Amino acid sequence: MLLEATSIEAGYGASQVLFGIDLRVGAGEVMALLGRNGMGKSTLLKVLTGTIAPMCGGVQFCGAAIGGQRPDAIARRGMAIVPEGRHVFPNLSVDEHLRAFARPRPGSAPRWTVEALYKLFPRLSERKANAGNQLSGGEQQMLAIARALSTHPRLLILDEATEGLAPVIREEIWHCIATLKSEGEAILVVDKYVQRLLPLADRHMILERGRVVWQGDSAALDADRSLWTRYLGV
Repeated sequence: MLLEATSIEAGYGASQVLFGIDLRVGAGEVMALLGRNGMGKSTLLKVLTGTIAPMCGGVQFCGAAIGGQRPDAIARRGMAIVPEGRHVFPNLSVDEHLRAFARPRPGSAPRWTVEALYKLFPRLSERKANAGNQLSGGEQQMLAIARALSTHPRLLILDEATEGLAPVIREEIWHCIATLKSEGEAILVVDKYVQRLLPLADRHMILERGRVVWQGDSAALDADRSLWTRYLGV
């Protein structure tokens, strides 16, 4: 397993949000984390990336225990998150974003060079001199994904990567995820568009009130549409 979280319990102060979560993502696997808003998805991502420490349970990443490590230390191990809200720098150009964050993984040839990222996102190549605040919401999302890839992550986490985007731009993001899957990238994705996740994700996990209520492959999720209405609100 590339990532393995076991018996995770976490929350904020006296308020517990997660209850005994087990999550595994293998190398080259696309895992979808599903659930309505407020069910614990964001809290689980915070635990995985080191933003908050779990009350109990452990997280292994690339064979090492990362529980209690700082977010920057976890990032250097090869975990990259594209956060909800994008968080691009308004005064840096597209090209400066990609070159400033580029960090080749030790012991391997650079995979996501700036040139490769421009090929993945031609729209960014056209706007390489534009500052972050001169980009549309969709272009900012593309830049956030490209910026994460420039660190050559072992695991890419996408938190609501298509939220609030126009349908045409949303399709470009889905196409990007499909390309990354074909390239063998390991991805943990949080998104509400279940229908578009079915052909992309190898496995799915549904959270309800901080607990895992279902997990399985795309065929099983597609076959049982009662899960969609019961837990996903679709």
